[in-house]
Amino acid sequence: MKDILADVGGRPGIDCRGFCRYCYFKGIRTEDPLGCKYCPPFKVGCDYCINRVREKYFGFVPLNMVLGEVYTNFKVNGGETIGISGGGDLSCYPDLLELTKGLKNIGLPIHINYTSGKGFDDEDGGEADSLVKNNVSEVSFTVFSTDRALRREWMGDASPDASLANLKRFCESSDVYAASIVIPGVNDGEDLYKTCSDLEDMGIKGMILMRFANYEEQGLILGNDPIIEGIEPHSVGDFGKLVTKIDKEFSFRVTGTPLWDPEAGSPYAIRGEDEMLRELPKIEKGATILTGKISAPLLSEIFDKISDKIEVVPVDKEIGCLITIEDIKKLSLDDIKETVIFPGRAFVHDREIEDLLCKDGIKRLIIRGPDRLTVDGEMSISMSREEILEEEKRALEELIRMINFYGV
Repeated sequence: MKDILADVGGRPGIDCRGFCRYCYFKGIRTEDPLGCKYCPPFKVGCDYCINRVREKYFGFVPLNMVLGEVYTNFKVNGGETIGISGGGDLSCYPDLLELTKGLKNIGLPIHINYTSGKGFDDEDGGEADSLVKNNVSEVSFTVFSTDRALRREWMGDASPDASLANLKRFCESSDVYAASIVIPGVNDGEDLYKTCSDLEDMGIKGMILMRFANYEEQGLILGNDPIIEGIEPHSVGDFGKLVTKIDKEFSFRVTGTPLWDPEAGSPYAIRGEDEMLRELPKIEKGATILTGKISAPLLSEIFDKISDKIEVVPVDKEIGCLITIEDIKKLSLDDIKETVIFPGRAFVHDREIEDLLCKDGIKRLIIRGPDRLTVDGEMSISMSREEILEEEKRALEELIRMINFYGV
């Protein structure tokens, strides 16, 4: 589905009525460029890996500018939906209602891509009613908990009754995908079951459970770990079991990030589809594939079935697209082949990773691979298993073409 972006800007912690206690943008201690695929060849750093990754907007974008950009984009490229996004909380955008009125004239369904409801003040849910009348058909709503006291304490929600009333209204008239960052000892036990029961009564479409990350290896790449002292996040295995358990208990679809989707079997659902794997292009050359610790065993399972020429090597980072140059510095080069493919969205500069992976005197060809090879729970929750499999098949075909072109 082709989505037209309506970017309203906004700053974390400022344009959302204050940081949530668990917010990943809280306490950033470095402004150093990370390096990424958008950087120029001979310079580490660009707007994306310095500013956009930190959501460094100057504030909310004026209404007329947002509308102008959307209308231009639609006229040139067309589209099927309009997705409103930003760096702050969309319920705090002062012109949200006027924006949806203006976008309604285009005639496309409107998706609100993130809100926690902290900007809503009507305890009767009237704000949601007005937005639904303006073609809002889907909402991503961070709930955390339906316990008012927990929302006040952990989210800084000054009006939890209004937030939850509007959530209920959205559920009655649109597709709502609730999300909850799960923090051990806070909202993961009885509270999680109570929250899910409340959401089931409201009629949500699906629930995304998001494992709380507190350390650099789990994905905090902005020098601000730990976010909360003394909290030990769920292990990947325990979190996957929790997602499966909640999915079995409730009628709505449940997925998790960084894993997993019990209904679709993703990430890498294709690893269980032998016939589809046989349809992939034959691997003719060898290569090393660098990836994160979560993907590595799943990706190895796929390649073990179709080739003996591929070496999958995990770095000391759980998520591949959050790999930084510090992870690459820790790698041993002993088993690295002469062609190396690393995740397309990794936060490394091409020249820096090339220098590091050739420091042993072996001239290796270092290639930035596809942006993604699978989908996590934030994407898969609105996709069918067939759509996920096709997405993975296309991505693996692209990767294999790269291996056959650049490999040894």
